[in-house]
Amino acid sequence: MPLAAMRVLVLANQKGGVGKTTTAINLGTALAAMGERVLIVDLDPQGNASTGLGIGRDERKFSTYDVLNGDASLKAVLRETGVPRLSIAPSTLDLVGLELEIAGRPDRAYCLKKALTTLAEEQTELPPEERFTYVLVDCPPSLNLLTMNAMAAAHSVVVPLQCEFFALEGLSQLLNTVEQVRNTLNPELTIHGIVLTMFDQRNSLATQVVADVRGFMGDKVYETVIPRNVRVSEAPSHGKPVLLYDLKCSGSQAYLKLASEVIQRERLHRGLTFVAAK
Repeated sequence: MPLAAMRVLVLANQKGGVGKTTTAINLGTALAAMGERVLIVDLDPQGNASTGLGIGRDERKFSTYDVLNGDASLKAVLRETGVPRLSIAPSTLDLVGLELEIAGRPDRAYCLKKALTTLAEEQTELPPEERFTYVLVDCPPSLNLLTMNAMAAAHSVVVPLQCEFFALEGLSQLLNTVEQVRNTLNPELTIHGIVLTMFDQRNSLATQVVADVRGFMGDKVYETVIPRNVRVSEAPSHGKPVLLYDLKCSGSQAYLKLASEVIQRERLHRGLTFVAAK
């Protein structure tokens, strides 16, 4: 099973508090609800994606730290969650020191890619319905070696962008980083899409930000906009995605729509790739 059979999407934004981890958890849950088999790789030392999916800190004997430093395989650290067809490779604070530990290695930017390639090969031994179809990598809110590992391993980048004043400024910096990674580490890397988060329709500034981002990035911006919703904020404290916490709330419905868009874009991409290969 080649790595391309598992679509690897990295959720990245160097700004904190933009809804990156929330999007990783709930997009993963929505994809799983639609029949995909999903693995979330938590590369943020804070481990919020792991906590938000009910994996307590005392339950993380092995983590993505062990994967990146070569002490364990992804298969060995992944955990089932309370969501059918959704697994997670949890993180711990040990990731904080990883950059110094592997800085001298010539393959330091490809540790995650190697682990995912091995996992893809191991998946060939499983029935098709048990193989991962999507891997979502949740990155820390910085453009460090952990984020570089994620981008070097990924097919595409999903960019959560908060509907606030400095959104475009942060987006430009991230786009420059993606271009640098494409030129040096991963020539196949693309922008899958930009998801606008924490949208408050009562706020005229938020509406203007949406218009500005769409004007700047065009069809790279997903049609779905994630609203500011109290149920989305409450769900992680219960160790659940919002789709399990309150399926009918506006946040849950938005993430289901976003998952549909992601799948549609993937089908289009695979169709174009097939045509190009003929």
